[in-house]
Amino acid sequence: MQIFLKKSKINAFSVLKITGSKSESNRVLLLQALYSGLKINNLSNSDDSQLMQKAIASQSSVVDIHHAGTAMRFLTAYFATRVGKTTTLTGSKRMQERPIKILVDALNSLGASITYIKNEGYPPILIEGKKLSNDRVSLKANVSSQYISALLLIAPTLDGGLSLHLEGKITSIPYIKMTLALLENLGVQTSFKGNTIKVQSFKNEVFKTFTIESDWSSASYFYSLVALSPVQTQIDLTFYKSHSLQGDAVLSVIYKQLGVESKFEGTTLSLKKIGTALPRCLNLDLSDAPDIAQTIAVSCLGLQIPCDLTGLHTLKIKETDRLVALQNEIKKLGSTVEITDNSLYLNPHTALNSKVNIATYNDHRMAMAFAPLALKTDLYIEDSEVVSKSYPDFWKNLEMLGVEIH
Repeated sequence: MQIFLKKSKINAFSVLKITGSKSESNRVLLLQALYSGLKINNLSNSDDSQLMQKAIASQSSVVDIHHAGTAMRFLTAYFATRVGKTTTLTGSKRMQERPIKILVDALNSLGASITYIKNEGYPPILIEGKKLSNDRVSLKANVSSQYISALLLIAPTLDGGLSLHLEGKITSIPYIKMTLALLENLGVQTSFKGNTIKVQSFKNEVFKTFTIESDWSSASYFYSLVALSPVQTQIDLTFYKSHSLQGDAVLSVIYKQLGVESKFEGTTLSLKKIGTALPRCLNLDLSDAPDIAQTIAVSCLGLQIPCDLTGLHTLKIKETDRLVALQNEIKKLGSTVEITDNSLYLNPHTALNSKVNIATYNDHRMAMAFAPLALKTDLYIEDSEVVSKSYPDFWKNLEMLGVEIH
């Protein structure tokens, strides 16, 4: 469904409750499958987390996770350890173009039995669950952190635990640390020294409740809205922690440069537009938080300031090639973007074109990242329902703030 966002002003003050973090939710859902006494509060209502829940509970021999990349990686590891259960794990057309060979090779080296049904290195895959016998594995460090987290999440169930050596420069470290923190909260002993991560075996019963922090990636769109708003505009978001496990919490530091002040009161995060001089060019290495690159680029476009973003190599294997997608859509709005395999440089040079159709490429973050431009110009968002992948209430929340949507 295509929607039309009419150029709007948002309310001077608003309060929103944001759903639980998709990243935390999917990790804790897998831990709950491994340790049945674990309870969860504030679970994400995203499509990805719902698909994860259904897949874990499924008795079928075929599990289709559609566009849910995190679920594909985590469930590959999970089903590999389900002794006696054979599972065909598949997904959407785009999912079948997203590589999984590095994770499959690592699991098979631990003793798993995973084979490819169509194309070597890509889903769908056939997983014959068995007891994994080895406790040491090496992995390239600059790959998706989801491969690494998938291995770490099943590690406590292995008789010898797991020693994971990462080769080269490690990227997306906050997501790895999030996984380890959740394991430690469960009672698992872990260590992360240099390029080696160790997780001890943990066979205890668990009787705990995890409360999932709200999603910082979802908060990014409200940072963008406040950045593009007049001074004194304020949006309060709940349920957030001043010491977050989520790498995207770096938003509070980044958007301070774009005139957004972040304050905590209890579990409320207040975003307020303050008068400040904008940078001549926003230079960022987003190796640890690549998911917010689209939002930041569009914020800079709306503010008409250049940005130079690096550390973006993982964006090419997401729901779409996000660097190419950004380049295509920003060009429609009247500016140009230069991209490499790892970087994006935006130099806005005109006012925003009006009534542009923004394509979303089956990517929830494309739809939500461009939406704040409704404060600057009229625009259309194609395939708007794609936001349900991570944030089903997004358009409803935007209307609550005062954005006019048709």
